[in-house]
Amino acid sequence: MDEVTHSDREEATLAAGERLAAALRGGSVVALAGDLGAGKTVFARGVARGLGITEPVTSPTFAIVQEYRGRHWRLCHIDLYRLRGAADALSFGLADYLADDQAVVLIEWPDRIAGLLAGRPGLVRVELRHCPGGREIRCRAESGG
Repeated sequence: MDEVTHSDREEATLAAGERLAAALRGGSVVALAGDLGAGKTVFARGVARGLGITEPVTSPTFAIVQEYRGRHWRLCHIDLYRLRGAADALSFGLADYLADDQAVVLIEWPDRIAGLLAGRPGLVRVELRHCPGGREIRCRAESGG
C-alpha cells in the first residue's frame, strides 16, 4: 500500500482514514505523523468509523490513551506528544499495546518512539501535511525486518 490523498474537506480526511481501516486487523500498528493541526485526530476518527466505532473519538493528548470497541477489534488511540521518549512510553505500558493482537493501535507523534517501531513488520506510516488548498495524506505500509 502506498496511497496519497489530497483533502480539502474534513470529510475527505475521514474517508481516507476509513479506507485504511478496511485493511487493518488485530495487531496492526499505525504511526500517524504530522504537525499540530495537520488532521491526525480527524484521520483517527475516520479509522474509528471504518472499524465500526460510533462513539465520539477525541484527541488523547492529556489522557495519552483512549480505547474504543469496534466491530471486530479494539482501537487504542495513543498520543505521545506530551512524552519525552521511549522510556516514558514504556512506563505506561506501550509494549502491551504493541503486542495486543486484538487491537488496532494508532500512535500520534510516533517520532517519540522511532526506535521501538523501527523494523516492525506490517507497520503502516501515515503522514499528514498542510498543502495549498487543504492537506496531503500519505499512507505507506512497511514490510519490516
